[in-house]
Amino acid sequence: MPKPTPAQLIDFEKTHWVHDGAKEEAIRRALGLTPARYYVLLSRAVADLEGIRHDALWAARIRRRTEGERAA
Repeated sequence: MPKPTPAQLIDFEKTHWVHDGAKEEAIRRALGLTPARYYVLLSRAVADLEGIRHDALWAARIRRRTEGERAA
């Protein structure tokens, strides 16, 4: 399976933003990635110009949430 684009990762996060076991399974099934790899690629996607152009609002939301989780 090819690596998802920043736009695909942001769109997936928009529809699966609640964290639970079902999300992890959806990541594996829909994207063919481990959850750890997904989060690495997602953090890159929201910092990437393509991801920001695709959906600047959600890219900023995901960045803020990620930064908040790291600070906690």
